[in-house]
This record gives sequence, C-alpha cells and structure tokens, in this order.
Amino acid sequence: MTKIIGLTGGIGSGKTTVANEFSSLGIPVYITDLEAKKMMQSDFVLNRIKEEFGNIVFDKDVLLREKLSEIVFNDSEKLAKLNGIVHPAVKQHFKKWLLDHQNNPFVIYESAILFESGSYKECDYVVNVVAPLELRIQRVIERDKTTREKVLERIKNQWNDEEKSSKSDFIVENTSMEAIKLEIVKILNFLRIKQTKS
Repeated sequence: MTKIIGLTGGIGSGKTTVANEFSSLGIPVYITDLEAKKMMQSDFVLNRIKEEFGNIVFDKDVLLREKLSEIVFNDSEKLAKLNGIVHPAVKQHFKKWLLDHQNNPFVIYESAILFESGSYKECDYVVNVVAPLELRIQRVIERDKTTREKVLERIKNQWNDEEKSSKSDFIVENTSMEAIKLEIVKILNFLRIKQTKS
C-alpha cells in the first residue's frame, strides 16, 4: 500500500525546494498548487467561481487571477469559499494520480494548506518545512514582487509554524540546501525501515 507523505509549510518556507529534492531522489511528488491552477481552467470550476464571486473577477470569460487573489487573501471567509470550490476538484484529481503511482512505496502530497483544508488526515505522515520569518518574508517579496504588508497578510491567513509542527511527524528546517538534504535522507531512511517492518 502506497504511503502518502504530506508536505507543507508556511508561505516562503521553501516547500518547493524540499519537494524538488524528494523528486530528484525518485519519489513522485504531487504539487496541489500547480494542479489547482490547472483545475481553475476547467469550465466546472470557473462557473462555480463566477457564481460565488461574480463577474468582477472575470474579463469576458477569462479569470483575473490577480483580482481573485487580492479579494481572497484579504478575507479569510472568501478564501475558505474559494478553497471549498477548488479543493474538492484537486482531491478527486489526486485520487486518480495516486492510482497511477500505486507501485511506489510512498508519494509526496505537497500543499500549503494541508492542515487548513483537513487533508493532513488522509496522510500517513506529515513533513512541515520551517524557516525564520524574516527570511520567508524576503523570499516572497523577491519571488512575487510584492510588499511586506501583503506577505504578512498572507502569513496571517495560514496556521503558524508552531501549530503545524505540533501536528507533524517531521520538521525540515530550511536554512541551507545541505540541511534540507540531510533531513530528507533521515526521513526516507525512517520510512524505508518502517516499511520493511510492516
């Protein structure tokens, strides 16, 4: 039975770096954010978004992602509504993806809102990626060409590191690439030992 390893971490913590490292070691990785973006091009999801948010987030039939992001990241209720539309679609897609990877001993399910969405309950283990707050803020400002205020707003909408870590099986401190590699080797060794015993 394929084990699902949930991978999460706050914005700017470096989840993608950790996910890429797992992938480079031959572990299949499912990135929910990428899949959610694809889902948001499907007619079903677009129609639901239009019903919920109206034409203000559309230019003719094209979804204005920036406009939608602006709305939801400043309103936790609206963010929950958007997640309620996109998340079930991603969940269904992941189930199909899992069938294609059922010969793998474990797969990585990467999600920024693993805890907030309740998806962690479907994972066998959870890895939380952490990094110093200032470093996270700096990374997001550079990556998204945004402001400190906007980054802090997004951080406020997510569970904090302590909450996530208390519910996680492994913590990866993203302070250097070397530290990440060492932690991942430890995690994989643990999982492989567990598997041979089961």
